[in-house]
Amino acid sequence: MQTGTLVLILLAGFAAGWIDAVVGGGGLLQLPALLLVPGISPVQALATNKLGSLFGTTTSAITYYRRVHPDLRTALPMAAVALAGSFGGAILATLLPAEVIKPVIIAALIAVGLFTMLRPTAGELTALRYSGARHHATAAVIGLVIGGYDGLIGPGTGSFLIIAMVTLLGYDFLAASAKAKIVNMATNLGALAFFVPTGHLLWGIGLVLGMANMLGGYLGARMAVSRGSKFIRIVFLCVVGVLIVRLGYDVLFPEA
Repeated sequence: MQTGTLVLILLAGFAAGWIDAVVGGGGLLQLPALLLVPGISPVQALATNKLGSLFGTTTSAITYYRRVHPDLRTALPMAAVALAGSFGGAILATLLPAEVIKPVIIAALIAVGLFTMLRPTAGELTALRYSGARHHATAAVIGLVIGGYDGLIGPGTGSFLIIAMVTLLGYDFLAASAKAKIVNMATNLGALAFFVPTGHLLWGIGLVLGMANMLGGYLGARMAVSRGSKFIRIVFLCVVGVLIVRLGYDVLFPEA
């Protein structure tokens, strides 16, 4: 690997860790950077991205837990279901072209972005929509569906988790982001549970990427906690906008 490519991967890993810690969507930077490695396949890039992201999401999850103290009674069962969903999604990633579902993801992102812009008070305060079994069942469905998406494609997983917990469960942005990191850590583990035994992971690149991702995740989580839900909402809208443009470009110009 050329020095310039390695530097680019490190910078992408740091920036991705920061973005993931605040609102998710760091894979938007990491995956394209990994695809610049000579001879790497898309599945190898996806697998290596998961290892790098695991370092960042674990670091940011610990940072959030120490400072925000998210409710683990919701986060842990949701993470367990998401892990299983991510494992299944990783299997599909080796069989199903991502282009098949990208238009659906773009439509969902546009809907999410419009909802967040038109509902400026959404996510400012926690006002849970459900309680008891219904709350946990809704959280489990969110974890399963978005976990499957993370194993299959990946970019935007944290953003989808946050907006789902804000709109469907009633959390504020800060509380949703804290729980999303725990769930996202589990989805990375679920995907790796498939990718490691099948030999798709490039360990050297993944560990280097993970170090950069860890630093970005730590700084991003601290900033999100100190700035609060309004800051997370602004960054969220920016990341959703970039995701729409990026995935839309992939759909319109698949050979580019």
